[in-house]
Amino acid sequence: MPDPGTVIGSWTERARSFADRFVRPVAEEIDREDRIPESVLVELSRAGFLGLGLPADWGGTGGSFRDTASVLETLSAASAAVAVTLAVHLSVCARPILQWGSLEQKERYLRPLAQGKGVGAFALTEPGAGSDSAGLSTRYRREGGEYVLRGTKMFTSNAVSAGVVLVFATRDPALRSHGISAFIVPAGTAGFSVAQRLDKMGLRGSETTELVLEDVRLPADARLGPEGSGLKVALSALAGGRVGIASCALGVAESAFDEMLRSARAEPADWKRDRLADAYAELAAARALVRTAADRMDADEPFARAASVAKLVASRAAVAIASAGVDVAGPAGTRPGHPAERLWRDARVFPIVEGTTEIQAMILGRSLLDGDEPPNDY
Repeated sequence: MPDPGTVIGSWTERARSFADRFVRPVAEEIDREDRIPESVLVELSRAGFLGLGLPADWGGTGGSFRDTASVLETLSAASAAVAVTLAVHLSVCARPILQWGSLEQKERYLRPLAQGKGVGAFALTEPGAGSDSAGLSTRYRREGGEYVLRGTKMFTSNAVSAGVVLVFATRDPALRSHGISAFIVPAGTAGFSVAQRLDKMGLRGSETTELVLEDVRLPADARLGPEGSGLKVALSALAGGRVGIASCALGVAESAFDEMLRSARAEPADWKRDRLADAYAELAAARALVRTAADRMDADEPFARAASVAKLVASRAAVAIASAGVDVAGPAGTRPGHPAERLWRDARVFPIVEGTTEIQAMILGRSLLDGDEPPNDY
């Protein structure tokens, strides 16, 4: 489709080639089987995407935030599950270790992640703590030179395949945000297990799990960042993660638009023309906002507000365009196996994940009333 203002870069071209070779041919299989083939993850690593945006000094393959956003958009247009898996790995696992980790932690955990030796996961949400990130009940305590973690995490992405999981726990729930710390938990640690892999409507193939921590013992150097700074670690990761997820939503919106355009050309009608015009306007607006947020990150400027706007608008655009795509496709578009049906299911998840629409509105409203750009851990 025509794309106002597109700048084609090497990472974008590599992502397009990768999507055409390795992702599009298995996109329906990923959705149907609810699994990404191991071969796709291997090729993601070989292509350097698991190190995208991470410095070469720590095993990464470089690239800007704008490059990362473009790659996620391109991959998501082929399979949202593949793109979200990559977004979680980069945005809310590898980058927090880069930002907050000690030199030893970066060498031990970040380098393998950047080199593609396993993906990263992020475990914040709990059965009783979703949007209220300060209300954690997973506990940690000190025993000698160790930390001991106990609790349950819910809706954790990438945990089945993860080499490393960032886990957030509280010393005392009464302390709220002041009691939370972040911990690096390697896969295979005793007491740490995936209790179940959750079935879901959309983003099938992206692993979504319940985790159980039964007296998980970690060395003192497993804590990421200062004690009590865990919520700051989580919120700063999520702010950047919103740009990644917005990029994934944008890719779904783009693919839904292309599918709608094909359907409308096959059976033209005036009302379909009007739907296409509205969808194109929404798509162009979402793309501009996502790129603005990524550019602010590259310029090392405050980006929390821009990230929330991008996430809000791109998620809404994905849902609106995918829904219109089902209308334009007609009855066939409601049947399993039709691209419009899969794209609608994928799109519908984006207003919920990585900060709900309501949370984005709250962040925006509060920052506008305050009159200043919020910090990136807002």
